[in-house]
Amino acid sequence: MTSSPVRLADLVRIGMPALIEHYASKLTAHQRNALRSIADCRTGAFGATAMLCSDCGHVQARMRSCGHRSCPQCQHPTTSAWLERQQAKLLPVEYFMATFTLPSCLRPIAYRSPTTVYPAFFAAMAATLKAFGLNHPKLHADLGFCAVLHTHSRRLEYHPHLHVVIPGGGIDTRERPMRLWRKLEGRYLFNGFALAEVFRAKCIDALRRAGVSLPAMLPQKWVVHCEHVGQGLSALKYLSRYLYRGVISERDLTDYDEKRQTVTFRYRNAKTHRFERRTLPIPEFLWHIALHVLPKGLQRVRHYGFLHGNAKRLLSLVQRVLRFLTPEHRPRKPTPFRCSACGAPMGIASIPTASAPSG
Repeated sequence: MTSSPVRLADLVRIGMPALIEHYASKLTAHQRNALRSIADCRTGAFGATAMLCSDCGHVQARMRSCGHRSCPQCQHPTTSAWLERQQAKLLPVEYFMATFTLPSCLRPIAYRSPTTVYPAFFAAMAATLKAFGLNHPKLHADLGFCAVLHTHSRRLEYHPHLHVVIPGGGIDTRERPMRLWRKLEGRYLFNGFALAEVFRAKCIDALRRAGVSLPAMLPQKWVVHCEHVGQGLSALKYLSRYLYRGVISERDLTDYDEKRQTVTFRYRNAKTHRFERRTLPIPEFLWHIALHVLPKGLQRVRHYGFLHGNAKRLLSLVQRVLRFLTPEHRPRKPTPFRCSACGAPMGIASIPTASAPSG
């Protein structure tokens, strides 16, 4: 068993031959590319930047990261960037998170046709929330929200669902040209069972219009949860860690048994809130990682209503109406690359020798 920290990149390099041997017929090109990117991240495969120490003149190479969205080494900057963007959109209201889950009978179809099913999934979710916002007795308003697609359960099983962050308020546009902001009071937004009933009808309709052949028997009860998650910046900080976590965090990789060729990872049980452990043969573990690699170009995060990128002027107007000043944005100072000879900060001496692929 390993005593040093377990890294996903090392596991991919070790287990890739066995993965291909067991799952070659199932692996897609984008899954292979993702795993290769994870294995080659910061090894020099994507080039290097020459760094120069201004104190002692020492020159050394800084290996470039892969930049793939499935790579745990490249996820932290994404989380920080999302939080910085959301701070500019912050409102002094209660925040909610709705979770829309795709039924198990539709998951094989989603896996085979992600570029068809997932856009319909997003569209049905958005139509449902917009309808509820307009029909809400105390709002009668257009909502703004941010949706993030996850395809994994805590045990790494294939489990597509959408997490949707919703500020508690909306814009009443009934009396044009005036636009009125309506703030929701209290910590309750929508009933999950009612959301699920409407979402089911809209999702089935969206999938059929997209040309998806649906199973003859679809469950009558679908699952949607809607919960209060706090107010303001503290809620966004919590959600940034939650929404942008990768398929698995490297701190949850607890053991690699070289003799048995198994990997053990921990996950938090949703019911007991306690950590449990799961051990898998390395090819099966890597296959569970590959299951959740989205095709290139498939948008995982989408914004709607007054939080959409094209609605900046409208959002700014709402913030002024609420007399709300967003927290001052202080750009994070990057951690300096230290000289291995004297420890002083180093500067770039030359441009990178290669570019990293996008994922």
